[in-house]
Amino acid sequence: MTAVHKLTKRDLNQTVHVHPEQMQKDRERYIVDASGQTLGRLAVEIAKRLNGKHKPTHSQFWDNGDYVVVTNADKISTTGYKLEAKKYFRYSGYKGNVKSRTLKEMYAEKPQDILMFAVRGMLPKNKLRANKMKRLKLFVGADHPYANLTLTPLLDA
Repeated sequence: MTAVHKLTKRDLNQTVHVHPEQMQKDRERYIVDASGQTLGRLAVEIAKRLNGKHKPTHSQFWDNGDYVVVTNADKISTTGYKLEAKKYFRYSGYKGNVKSRTLKEMYAEKPQDILMFAVRGMLPKNKLRANKMKRLKLFVGADHPYANLTLTPLLDA
């Protein structure tokens, strides 16, 4: 009979900390083909990778997320009546200057901004968010400048 190691309270309270320089070296690069993917479901998976929540060394106060390259960002699908009903607002700070655009207008102007706004809203609202968003690379077509790097597919199609 083999001996079973019992976990004590001290074992469970051990925290694994990785040095920030090592986190920079250990960043992975993922690629996603967004054609036919649902907007929110895809944004959740991308936000998890940018946050680094899939890693055992995840810490809220360190930025240990990965790079995500998204191709075909213009072919994201939505459900229901969101094309006409969903609105994006911007405000300049002046009275009466709230401007809105529908999802359909966003598709026509800059389709990659739709996914960018969805992912940005799912990240924590702190000083690390800007650096995490810099690691998200969005492209409208299938070709991208990161073809020479080894990229791991994020979702199995």
